[in-house]
Amino acid sequence: MKVLTVNVGRAQAVGHTNAPGGRTGIDKRPADGPVRVAEPGPEGVGGSGLAGDAVCDLRFHGGTHQAVYAFAREELDFWERELGRPLANGTFGENLTTSGLDVSGARIGERWRIGRDLVLEVTSGRIPCRTFAGHLDEPGWMKRFTGRAAPGAYLRVVTPGEIRAGDPIEVVRRPEHEVTVALQFRAVTTERALLPRLLAAEEALHPVPLRKAREYVAGPATAGWERVGFGH
Repeated sequence: MKVLTVNVGRAQAVGHTNAPGGRTGIDKRPADGPVRVAEPGPEGVGGSGLAGDAVCDLRFHGGTHQAVYAFAREELDFWERELGRPLANGTFGENLTTSGLDVSGARIGERWRIGRDLVLEVTSGRIPCRTFAGHLDEPGWMKRFTGRAAPGAYLRVVTPGEIRAGDPIEVVRRPEHEVTVALQFRAVTTERALLPRLLAAEEALHPVPLRKAREYVAGPATAGWERVGFGH
């Protein structure tokens, strides 16, 4: 299990985002050298956990629980075949393109050590948004990506460190519960009946789906379901 590339993006003006100022950092490219990764600050204030990586819409992106986004090269290969086009590392806006690791099968609260010092903890799956759909420019992209239910993982920074392409990934903690990134994603997108199962992940889960799960369990009077407001 290893990091193939560490990807960062600069802010660019595009016509397919709702971000204030019409700018996005989703177009990420592999960094040439090592990249420092650290806690970026709370949601609404902090951006990316990677030095030099732009996050333009702090309403929904970046911050403690979305400091780093990882996506498996194996999934990019799947989508290459489905879409009939090459997909370079970073195309899905991921910070880490991994190899040999079932990213969407990771459990919420699972911890990875990458390189010598960096430790990250899985918090949730990525929810597709308009910016992602516009960036890929594929018909029905949000529905297709959602149906696949292999969204990649957001992670928070437990121990900061410097990483680079080729660094090994070691799973240093795997919780006993069965709440995977894929299950969490399905619960907040297409299978609401799964929401109560998310509570087994407790506080390791991103606060938004955790709140939704608690509201669902509390009953219709408090559930007030709306689309989960977090994603890339």
